[in-house]
Amino acid sequence: MIDRHEGFLRMRTLQAIVLLIFAVIGLRVAYIQLIDPRYKELARTNVMFSQVEYAPRGEIFDRNGNYIAQNRECYDLMVIYRDINKHGFDSVRFCQIAGIDLPRLRTRLKQARQNPRAPFLITNFLSKEEKLRFDVGGFDGFYTVSRTIRSYPTPIGGNLLGEVGLPSENYRKLHPEVHPNEYIGRTGIEKAYDYVLRGKRGIRVLERNTHGALKGSFMDGIFDTLPEPGKNIVCTIDAKLQLMGEELMAGKVGGAIAIEPATGEILMMVSSPTFDPDRLVGRNRSRTYAELLQNPRNPLYNRAVQGRYPPGSTFKLAQALIGLEEGVLQAHDMHPCHNGYSVGRGVKCHSHKSPIDLYYAIATSCNAYFCYVFRDILDNKAHGGVKNGFDVWHNYVESFGFGGRLGSDFLDESSGALPSRARYDRVYHGSWNSLTVLSLSIGQGEMLCSPLQLANFAATIANRGYYYTPHIVKQIEGIDSIDSRFRERHYTMIDPKHYETIIQGMWDGVNKEGTSTAARLEGFDVCGKTGTAQNPNGKDHSTFLSFAPRNNPKIAISVYIEHGGFGASAALPIASLLEEYYLTDTIRRPALYQRMKELKIAHPNDNKKKRQ
Repeated sequence: MIDRHEGFLRMRTLQAIVLLIFAVIGLRVAYIQLIDPRYKELARTNVMFSQVEYAPRGEIFDRNGNYIAQNRECYDLMVIYRDINKHGFDSVRFCQIAGIDLPRLRTRLKQARQNPRAPFLITNFLSKEEKLRFDVGGFDGFYTVSRTIRSYPTPIGGNLLGEVGLPSENYRKLHPEVHPNEYIGRTGIEKAYDYVLRGKRGIRVLERNTHGALKGSFMDGIFDTLPEPGKNIVCTIDAKLQLMGEELMAGKVGGAIAIEPATGEILMMVSSPTFDPDRLVGRNRSRTYAELLQNPRNPLYNRAVQGRYPPGSTFKLAQALIGLEEGVLQAHDMHPCHNGYSVGRGVKCHSHKSPIDLYYAIATSCNAYFCYVFRDILDNKAHGGVKNGFDVWHNYVESFGFGGRLGSDFLDESSGALPSRARYDRVYHGSWNSLTVLSLSIGQGEMLCSPLQLANFAATIANRGYYYTPHIVKQIEGIDSIDSRFRERHYTMIDPKHYETIIQGMWDGVNKEGTSTAARLEGFDVCGKTGTAQNPNGKDHSTFLSFAPRNNPKIAISVYIEHGGFGASAALPIASLLEEYYLTDTIRRPALYQRMKELKIAHPNDNKKKRQ
């Protein structure tokens, strides 16, 4: 028999256990109701449903007000898995209307089932007609969301404009404010100005009835937020010039850039090969993108701003300017050339009269002359040694915009390459002189630059010693002016008076006697300089830089063609035709235009297959 005291203890213990159980239950209920948001969210979604409304992306115009990227309406097909008809639906008819195959539908529904209350994308890019057919189909749980996608009136500027697509997981980690199904700019202008083009998405809160069906806006839409459309952009590009540039560069590999010297505005930016931007819009985008990736000429690579090439003979203009500023060169200084420079390893040159002055050296692109000039700069005793002289030369070259990024509004702009004194000390163990680096005198060796930098160099000469940072956007809707950094002048270390000497030599080369005479345009005082850049991997590269007119120039241009041979063979006629078209709005040499348009230049990659 259990005594009274032991029974009392058991009763108290049982009471404590019961109270503890009720306390745990009470705390759990309080946590669910007051703290844990999941159940509140589940209750809310039984009554309300939030539907994303995407903002129309800002449209892009050229400098003359012509559309180069505009919007067209399309629809995303979404599903909330828990709302699907429990007795099933006609999946075959569904696929016919939505334009997808049955295996893809099953895969997407399987993925949607993992979070049955959340909206899930089944397919996108439905047309207006497909959306209307779907609306009358009676498919419970499925609905459409309106959005806009890009449309391009003229198939130009694939690399220039860039592409629009869904954000990657890494992007969303850096930008958590971006919705997983919200389109962002991935390359080109679309990427650089995504922050103004994208706008802000809105939310429409819908109400469910007792059967779970959506029946309209919750409380007459007082909780809705309207999407804010992206801002339109006026581009600096001339669409007609861009189209012509792409036509002339077809069949070649390289880049062509035209700049308005007085503003730094980019009039044309061609990377060849390019692609029709419309091909990267819609359901076939992935297939097209894969094809472009496998193309051995790599059309997705923007050579105009990312390419790294030796400037070749166009760089002789910089050597002359530095020599004049340093006082080791005068315009009428004579130097001999007997088919090249014979000191040390030597540098070959084509046949022409000898000796010659600076004007003739620029006009005929004499290699030997600029070897003399380069060595005189580095070996100048005033600097106390060749290495100090090299540092002086290096600083001058940097002031032209070489060796670093220009700071354009293209985020993927290349910095090129400008070798330093430290590099040569490391490579040659401190033992080197002006002959060791002689290849730099003619724009070869370790020096590399982009077509954008060469066009900027042409604009700098046209402006007699300064440039504006090249940029692609002229105006943004609702913003009074472009970024102030694009209105700032960047001065070189060269006195403006020396530019007149260089310009005279460039003018002579086009209008009197020289390698650039094919660029002559009656009445426009074209100034130009050819370049033939040596290439260890095949035929030499062809390049040409120019500006026109000589006074109050309207256009500065650089054309660079891989494996194009002499500068006057491929790059010059293309640049000349583009200058002619921009300045006159006509083509005066239709036969030359047709010949350059049809010219195809072989490339070593043509026989290679890109890695998978």
